[in-house]
Amino acid sequence: MASPAPTPRPGDQLASATGTTRVIVIRVPQQAAGPIECGGSPMVPADQAPAPAPAGEATGTLIGKRYVDPADTLELLCTASGPGHLAYAGEPLTIKAPKALPASD
Repeated sequence: MASPAPTPRPGDQLASATGTTRVIVIRVPQQAAGPIECGGSPMVPADQAPAPAPAGEATGTLIGKRYVDPADTLELLCTASGPGHLAYAGEPLTIKAPKALPASD
């Protein structure tokens, strides 16, 4: 089994150790507070990820969505959907709300 990822940096690609979820790190806090997890297991560098699980599992993460922690200090972009939910330092991540664009009058 692959080892847990070290403190992530923007641009790092992480993968679920137990499913098909993959993310790209967009933003990280100054002080790491804990591991980034998917489905209760720490995520690993994408190049060290085990073979993906078979398709057809329930989806917990959604491709193309950005996920943030409650303090809005960590941001991940989901590049492959999969089962399980994302968490950081034991806190669940939520889908980031889209920014409202200014009106073009």
